Amino acid sequence: MLRYIYADQLANHPKLAKSMFEDRADQFKARLGWEVSVDATGAERDEYDAMNPLYVIWELPDGTHGGSMRFLPTTEQTMVNDHFTHLIGGGTITSPFIWECTRFCLNRNAPSRVAAALMLAGGEVMNGFGVKHFVGVFDARMVRIYRMIGSSPDVLGTEGEGRDAISVGLWEFTPEAQAKIAARAGVSLELSRLWFERSFGRETTQELARAG
Repeated sequence: MLRYIYADQLANHPKLAKSMFEDRADQFKARLGWEVSVDATGAERDEYDAMNPLYVIWELPDGTHGGSMRFLPTTEQTMVNDHFTHLIGGGTITSPFIWECTRFCLNRNAPSRVAAALMLAGGEVMNGFGVKHFVGVFDARMVRIYRMIGSSPDVLGTEGEGRDAISVGLWEFTPEAQAKIAARAGVSLELSRLWFERSFGRETTQELARAG
């Protein structure tokens, strides 16, 4: 299932949080060889985790992390504006209608549909918070994943070539794209909305009964 959890709420989900940061270390440090900081407990964190971001997390049946993304409004400090403005010709991307999405991470054993489920959750964040676009930095390996899911960004700028390419992209989600992504994720739009509403305490008994 999908969960939407702010950083200051992670202490209420210790098993889920611990496995998320461990999976981030496994993906970004061990598998991709990025220069990221991994602490003595085997967790990967950076300065943006201290800014109370919103995490979207796919929780596996055993209560551990299957995949996640991290969101921050671009009206706050963001990775794109701090480190990658050279890819977009200088200046910054700052708007209450644009949020940054970072740390797209998948457990190495997660089912293939988890990536699509996370993208589906991105659509819920847009609808629920009045966001029009997401901006994010991605590497070359993600191009195939985004295309497979059906949610490719508009590329604003790129440096490097081939497998070493790093790009900044801008995403939007149409209702048509969201329906296709939901089908790929194997999650109904009704259930997806219920998970979002439940995370923010907005569900009703009637809605719970309908979605099962």
